[in-house]
Amino acid sequence: MDERSHDRRRRRPRGRVGEGGRRLQSAGAAVAVSALALLFAALLNAPGLHKSATIQPEGWKRDLALALTEPLESVSDALFLDQPRRGVKAALGRSDDDDIDTGVAAPEQPPASDTPAEPAPPPRREKFSPRKQLRLWIAGDSLVVVPGQSLLRAIGSSPVIDPLGEVDGRIASGLERPDVFNWFEHTRKVMREDRPRAVVLMLGANDDHDFMTGLPVGTELDGFASATWTAEYRRRVAAIMDTVTRGGAYLVWIGLPITRDPGQTARFDTINAIVQTEAEKRPGRVSYLDTYFYFAGPDGGYAQYIADDSGTLLKMRAEDGVHFERAAGDRIAREVLTRLYQRHDLTSWRRASG
Repeated sequence: MDERSHDRRRRRPRGRVGEGGRRLQSAGAAVAVSALALLFAALLNAPGLHKSATIQPEGWKRDLALALTEPLESVSDALFLDQPRRGVKAALGRSDDDDIDTGVAAPEQPPASDTPAEPAPPPRREKFSPRKQLRLWIAGDSLVVVPGQSLLRAIGSSPVIDPLGEVDGRIASGLERPDVFNWFEHTRKVMREDRPRAVVLMLGANDDHDFMTGLPVGTELDGFASATWTAEYRRRVAAIMDTVTRGGAYLVWIGLPITRDPGQTARFDTINAIVQTEAEKRPGRVSYLDTYFYFAGPDGGYAQYIADDSGTLLKMRAEDGVHFERAAGDRIAREVLTRLYQRHDLTSWRRASG
């Protein structure tokens, strides 16, 4: 062995050894292992990451998130790395958590005719009793929660009204973004499986934007309240109303309230006008409950406190200037109950049993 070979061997760095004789790795190797672990975790959770990206608000952040998660989900699916997550979701009864459903399911409309259709006769006033209870479904976005809870309290232990569980409130949902929560499919499922005969809905507080998903092929929106936006939103409102009423159920649709922000109130007025005109096309089947002036002050503007019949000021609106306090929920609930009693015979059973 020559002297140069001996020197090279002598200068060769010795591996670092930690406690217990464990060989220590370089910082670069640790970073590489961590990166691979993160990539593997991302592939395992790719469907959920893609769903989270999809339901973000419109903008560059959503576009970037989609650009990153779409190929990630494709690789995960090709390598079957999404199967463990799907198995866990199925075991928890949440198989549809990662589904991105933008379909706007609507009942089929009759074919167009040159002869104006005869208006449908008003439905008869159906009788209910403890032996034949009125099944009631209360649902909507976050604004429905407080009035819905007030309505449940007002019903109490009524022997004739049977609510379908608690208020079915879905935060940040609406009709613009079925990818966030698909009210069209959910409403159809509830009407088919639970068969409520009365429905109370409040939707639209999250729909005052320019962006919609689930648009028909070739449809492009020109911005909120434009002709194309209005036509598409009207189609969606009509779809919900027809899904509820085609089976004979009665729908009370609670309108959006005045808010602290005049701009938001104006946008809510646009949504309310669509809902009201669609309700008027379905007399006896849909009732639109206008809440605007319930919560307006003496000058017709927004008021957080409103005086009751005795002159006592009651806090009606939450600090965000949009949501309701309990006193407001109670007021809306009384109006909803009035309409339910007008539409249905919920009392004659008492005379029959007496």
